[in-house]
Amino acid sequence: MTLYYRDDAVQVTSEAIHAGGHVVALADVTYVWHARGATTLAVRGRVLGRGVLILLLSLPPLVALVCVLSLAWAAQDRGDWKLALVILAAFVVVGLALTPFLEVPLGWLDRSYERGNRVHELWVQHHGREVLLLRTPDALRFGQIYRAVQRAVEQQGDRR
Repeated sequence: MTLYYRDDAVQVTSEAIHAGGHVVALADVTYVWHARGATTLAVRGRVLGRGVLILLLSLPPLVALVCVLSLAWAAQDRGDWKLALVILAAFVVVGLALTPFLEVPLGWLDRSYERGNRVHELWVQHHGREVLLLRTPDALRFGQIYRAVQRAVEQQGDRR
């Protein structure tokens, strides 16, 4: 028996698929497909959170740009470029010092995109019936499971 995928809720082997309380023998599977399910509150929250995070990451550079432009405008009016350059250098130093702290929110944003923005469903035709095996909003996990099922079904077809 070959193990293609396993986590705490799904197991795909060369003999069967265990998911959602169903145990489906691969020999009895005639067709496998995926579909897009109805959006859940968790997915909507993820998309909203992603938007808020992008807004929060975009605001400081925009505020800094407005400050630099207004500083340059004021320095031009007064002819005092020395103070403007000192303040600009302080902005650059503070910005560079804070850059490593962007790793955490950018990691959150990256994981948000990996998990996707829709619900995925895995269906099989088993003994002439359509059976929903898996419904998940996690795109990365769904892709791994779907590919494991594809490999298991392909290997099953090669044995026939």
